[in-house]
Amino acid sequence: MSRKSSEHIVIVGAGAAGLMAARELARAGTRVTILEARERCGGRIHPLSSSEFGYAADGGAEFVHGEAPVTRGLAREANLSLEEIEGAQWIFDGKTLAREELDPHEAKLHGVLKELKDDLSVADFLRRHFAGGEYERLRHDIALMVEGYDAADPERASTLALRDEWMDGGHSPLARIIGSYGGLVAYLAAECRRHGVAIRFGSVVSAIEETGGTVSVRCADGEAYACDRVILTVPLPLLAKIALPQAARDKAAVAADIGFGNVIKILLRFERPWWLDWKEDLGELTFLLSDETIPVWWTQRPSKCPVLTGWFGGPRTAELSRLDPQALIAAGLDSLAAIFGLPRKDIERGLVAATATNWAHDPFARGAYSWATPQTREAQSILERADGPVLFSGEALYRGRDMGTVEAALASGLETAKMILRG
Repeated sequence: MSRKSSEHIVIVGAGAAGLMAARELARAGTRVTILEARERCGGRIHPLSSSEFGYAADGGAEFVHGEAPVTRGLAREANLSLEEIEGAQWIFDGKTLAREELDPHEAKLHGVLKELKDDLSVADFLRRHFAGGEYERLRHDIALMVEGYDAADPERASTLALRDEWMDGGHSPLARIIGSYGGLVAYLAAECRRHGVAIRFGSVVSAIEETGGTVSVRCADGEAYACDRVILTVPLPLLAKIALPQAARDKAAVAADIGFGNVIKILLRFERPWWLDWKEDLGELTFLLSDETIPVWWTQRPSKCPVLTGWFGGPRTAELSRLDPQALIAAGLDSLAAIFGLPRKDIERGLVAATATNWAHDPFARGAYSWATPQTREAQSILERADGPVLFSGEALYRGRDMGTVEAALASGLETAKMILRG
């Protein structure tokens, strides 16, 4: 028996990264135990009731971003199809709702970005290169994209990390998995179990201890698991909640140089797509941006399911931290009423189902996903080292373009497993 196959590895977290790492290790003959605090797999992938919303809805991660080779390859394995998203983006400027138009300064923005060598925050980049009054709309739109799409703080977010996104105007290819990300999670969990992975739900890890070459993972309920190595795949805010050996604690400290954002997500299902009455062109609507309380909305296009999804990301979500789900739904309805110039009661009259999640309130997430600061690449290089019994993995360690996505989590988990197997 090889050393690798005789090892016992404990993975903390049954999200995309943890499941992917577990499957790769187990297929190679390694004994793997996953400890998951929730009573389900998936983490920030959260399938909702299809009977309630008329389709397999996602309360958490929803889109497949860009090429996403790991995600798409896994979907093919699982016999899951993807549906590409095409359509028009609209903007409400407080007075008028209209199709998005190119900013007249976009060519200059691309030129400056191409020449940029040294990284700096988005806010500093705009202050340095686009401070004039004529660039007010450009600054506004970029800040809206950084906060609303990346869930990031413009004062800290890396300009170089977001450069590719800006160069294509934020319109990189998007798709959804037909049947939601829940199908992908179910497939991975079944694969893990088929290869002998033990998945323990309700296991809230409180400490990892190292004594004389032996590692012990302790849970809040008193259970303990002896192992050779541990892979931590929890969201960044939870690292501080777990007592770690000194060397691992020192590594985890650099996670402060990686941004982590929050998201509020609202799903509203209506009897019919009433927004089509407002303007026929809205049949092509994909995304709608505004400065309302819930600023970003999207449809299920190309599906005709009459659901609008509201999205509020970034540091300003703290402004709504006191609101419970019903109050968030009310804020969403008020936002739609302002955008479309309709009485809220007229919109609410056709509401069939609704749900709202503030991911900062989820005790096992404390937010949505990570984003890069100018210091993030160095922090990632430290966290991904396999120089001790405690390893780190997850979307926050991904170095590709679409950090903070399911693709990022899957790719990171796969790479962590391969690193262990390479020895």
